[in-house]
Amino acid sequence: MSLTEDLWSDIESVYAEILQHPFVCGLTDGTLPREAFRHFVEQDSLYLRDYARALALCGARAPESAALQAFVADASGAMAAEQELLAGFGAELGEEPLGQTVLPTTRAYTSYLLAAAYGGSYAEAVAAVLPCYWIYARVGEHLLAKSSPDPLYARWIAAYADEGFQSVVRRVLALTDALGAEVSTAERERMRERFVTASRYEWMFWDAAWNRETWPV
Repeated sequence: MSLTEDLWSDIESVYAEILQHPFVCGLTDGTLPREAFRHFVEQDSLYLRDYARALALCGARAPESAALQAFVADASGAMAAEQELLAGFGAELGEEPLGQTVLPTTRAYTSYLLAAAYGGSYAEAVAAVLPCYWIYARVGEHLLAKSSPDPLYARWIAAYADEGFQSVVRRVLALTDALGAEVSTAERERMRERFVTASRYEWMFWDAAWNRETWPV
């Protein structure tokens, strides 16, 4: 079993819960409230700023130039995606500017990613950032067959099912599998823990948007 196959086997139940989540189901049948989608877009734009930092740290710690170039390019891409979210989806969600308050789940998730990137090994950092690539690619593929009667949601689905994004994910999976032959058994276990935890945060991110999470005090 390759490293990525091993990692995915650990989160099959998490991924199943993501596909069954009412936020994700609401995208495809068009019933997702606009307020929930707005919450998601607001927090995703804020999330991507720190995700870009985590990717840049992966690049800085990469032992080979190909991985360095890949993660730096993806960090730049994450920042560009933030601007596209604000300019594109934000413009269709009302005249009021999107919020700039980082809410609890977003703060917890990005803090975890940055802690892994700063304090863990290079392999651990890669494992922590991988779910955001891979789960969105898998969700995009899954939802594309259904698409959505809502044009806005259909456009969001198409963005993650797009071959350009899918090819980026395949490249990161190849980089991860290359680590499989190099890491120790102990480090492989740490990678699995990072991967599973970040995957759980992915579910929590959608759940936070569905429930329109706020700071309680």
